[in-house]
Amino acid sequence: MEWLIELVNGNGIAHAIFIYALVIMLGVILGKVRFFGISLGATFVLFVGILIGHFGLQVDESILKFVQEFGLILFIFSIGLQVGPSFFSSFKEGGLILNGLALVIIALNIIIALTIFFFDDGIHFNEMVGILSGAVTNTPGLGAAQQTLIEQQGQAASGLNEAMSMGYAAAYPLGVVGIILAMIIIRAIFKINIGKEAQSIEDENNQSQLHPHVLTYKVTNKLIFNRNILSLHNIIDHNFVISRMKKNDGTIIIPKSETKIEENDLMLIVMSEQDEEIFDAVIGPQVDMDWKAEPTQVVSRRILVTKSELSGKKLGSLRLRAGYKVNATRVNRAGLDLLASPNLGLQVGDRITVVGNLDDINRLAEKLGNSMRRLNEPNMFTMFLGILVGILVGSIPMMFPGMTVPMKLGLAGGPLIVAILLSRWGYKIKLVTYTSSSANLLLRELGICLFLASVGIAAGGDFASTVFNSRGASWVLYGFLITFFPLLIVGFVARSKFKLNYCSIMGLMSGALTDPPALSYANKTAGNDAPAVAYSTVYPLTMFLRVISAQILILALA
Repeated sequence: MEWLIELVNGNGIAHAIFIYALVIMLGVILGKVRFFGISLGATFVLFVGILIGHFGLQVDESILKFVQEFGLILFIFSIGLQVGPSFFSSFKEGGLILNGLALVIIALNIIIALTIFFFDDGIHFNEMVGILSGAVTNTPGLGAAQQTLIEQQGQAASGLNEAMSMGYAAAYPLGVVGIILAMIIIRAIFKINIGKEAQSIEDENNQSQLHPHVLTYKVTNKLIFNRNILSLHNIIDHNFVISRMKKNDGTIIIPKSETKIEENDLMLIVMSEQDEEIFDAVIGPQVDMDWKAEPTQVVSRRILVTKSELSGKKLGSLRLRAGYKVNATRVNRAGLDLLASPNLGLQVGDRITVVGNLDDINRLAEKLGNSMRRLNEPNMFTMFLGILVGILVGSIPMMFPGMTVPMKLGLAGGPLIVAILLSRWGYKIKLVTYTSSSANLLLRELGICLFLASVGIAAGGDFASTVFNSRGASWVLYGFLITFFPLLIVGFVARSKFKLNYCSIMGLMSGALTDPPALSYANKTAGNDAPAVAYSTVYPLTMFLRVISAQILILALA
């Protein structure tokens, strides 16, 4: 059995892979276990790694360091690709308020952490940064801080990073609890009725400008008799599409801009819901009609945009009516239906609903790609080009007044920024940045599991003696203070001053601390996707600032 002993206690490649597989396997299984309805997910890999390290199972330091940093890069880059398309649009309209409140939460987290650090002489700067990262449940921030410390102090950073990991592990569990407790207290203070909040969100969604609204009208208004479709667009200055028309002789046609409107024509119109009254006044009464039951060669199909050269092009530039004799009625993007307006910019992965003859639709499908297989193919060139450029950007030294050493974005900040920029504007340099949700999730989960396993194994040897004493208890308390009070303050302001819906407040709290378990609780409480919308609105900026602020704290405090 010497081969088995060597595999478990050796120091080769097989031993390292064996230990990583064991840690990640057990961590993923235990991460699915729910405590009071909450699961910690991949974060449990960290605690299993600590346990394995505590019992003396170690990995060669050079392998440990490589796997940790490579896992961090995969995780950070995948996050950047995910949040990039919505990063800049998240600052518009209601997103501006949510992101502003998230900024306040971040600032208060840091202020409380610094206050504790300067008043407690027994706590080291690296421990405080670890506690802060655990309290706000932000693993990329921990990775960025550790990488910055390595770049600044080299081999001397090893022990400091282990203590930072311990602080993170000590503060993390109550970090999740603190978020949910703040949600519960805000709900109790304002005596919030979840049913009413959910209904308010539903009413708001029904009035959304983006949501397509489909109705059939009968032409009875004499003022538009014998006018063409183009003149109707001039009369009704709103975005709408006439999907098809049924003429008086019973024929169903795809209307062109020069098609004449006649009395008693039936029109299937796609519009925004709030514009319904305008069409009632201009065209005539609404009628019930089952267009699918009508015998006609006109059909409706969804076409998948998979050709990279179309990314960023306006829908109107395809000239669907003139070139293909079809009408586009809506565009589905990431599960959301959008009104097919001419100025809508296309992205790879969009699904365009078109109406026309089957032969014409098939011709358009060839133009757009319509290949699910192509979407499923991973874009390895773009990914590794982004990582390459991200590492170059992260290695650029930047001098700031008052700092004795130059600041670098590092292996966390560089790939994050490049991934965000590539996913948003990569199409301008003919790069395909589309990644399927499953592929992105796989890379993200693989990266975070490798990183957390490495951190846990490295910190495991001294974890028990460091954390399970009065010092460790103070870390847990400090982490809870950093988590709880900023959320309580901002939650109170969001409800009392800005009158935000409670469902959105829960998403704001989860997103400001980038915490999926808390989001899961919020979604189940709300019974709708409003918390997820708020979470995704603040997540890009929050993730970016958590990573950068952790690096700045290391440079400033060290």
